[in-house]
Amino acid sequence: METITVAKGEFILSTEKAKMDLPIIHHYLANQSYWAQNIPIETVQLAIENSLNFGIFHNNKQIGYARIVSDFATVAYLGDVFILPTYRGLGLSKWMIENIMLHPNLQGLRRWILLTADAHDLYKKFGWSCIAIPERWMDKHNPNVYQ
Repeated sequence: METITVAKGEFILSTEKAKMDLPIIHHYLANQSYWAQNIPIETVQLAIENSLNFGIFHNNKQIGYARIVSDFATVAYLGDVFILPTYRGLGLSKWMIENIMLHPNLQGLRRWILLTADAHDLYKKFGWSCIAIPERWMDKHNPNVYQ
């Protein structure tokens, strides 16, 4: 897997797994996200270990995160995307999604998948759209798995 590191002013985006700050990622997901409330830290750690991770850093502190679950040939799922509240409004989420979409190991995929309750406009800027034929899609969802 190709590791990338990109700078934008005083911010650094990196896919280096060792740089990911588990306590910060876990705290945000478990306490601030709407999709992973109460997620155990062990689950977050396992997810990081088995994903392509994108972290944004400011002065060596992690302030943003996203991860890709993929076979790197046909499909990729984008999940756990966040920028810490004090760093929002600086264009960092757009910069992160742009770099995710450009990652060399994620080119030529047949399908990208994500779930969002409130960031449709962000993803539409990168070619995403609502599912064209939703009746073909199924899921098995356990929203209380972390309770």
